[in-house]
Amino acid sequence: MSFFKKLFQSSKSKETKATALDTIELPIDETFVQNFIAKNGKFLYCTSLDEVVLNLANIFEENNWDHIVCNDIDLLKLVKTLNIKTTEGFNNSLPVFLGCEYLIAENGSILFSSNQLKDYKISEFSDDFIVYATTSQLVKNNDESLTGIKTKYQGNIPSNISAIKSFDPSKKDLDFMTYGNNNSKNLYLLLFEDL
Repeated sequence: MSFFKKLFQSSKSKETKATALDTIELPIDETFVQNFIAKNGKFLYCTSLDEVVLNLANIFEENNWDHIVCNDIDLLKLVKTLNIKTTEGFNNSLPVFLGCEYLIAENGSILFSSNQLKDYKISEFSDDFIVYATTSQLVKNNDESLTGIKTKYQGNIPSNISAIKSFDPSKKDLDFMTYGNNNSKNLYLLLFEDL
């Protein structure tokens, strides 16, 4: 009888250990990266601005791009070191290089506002995006990102808050809530370590 007791008790303890391991939460950065890559996002981790510029050059070379849209003064400084033509006005036939508000770990999406997009919808842009973000922009979920925007821009909350949630423009989204507003983009993320 004690043999069966030990047998059944040991299988229960193994199940308990397995479920305990399943509930361990990954760090927020690892969660984001896994979810982002699972949606076909292209992730490049950078520890210095030189790495950011090198990765930008590689992206341009890989895609044979020689002209890009960029309206962020700080990001223009990075692009100016390369032999790339820039345009500040948005053009849906040129790749876009811009910053973002937040990186949302729970679903691997990237949140933008009118500070980056101006009055344009994401669907009006080219399919090709390069996004510069920092590790301090990582948040756990949508609630934290919206609370962050509210706190950051007290009294002057930006409009046009939207996210890119899919990174495969050829994929058709069958969700009726997003019908006619496909935000899927071929997206490269340059994540700069600032913490």
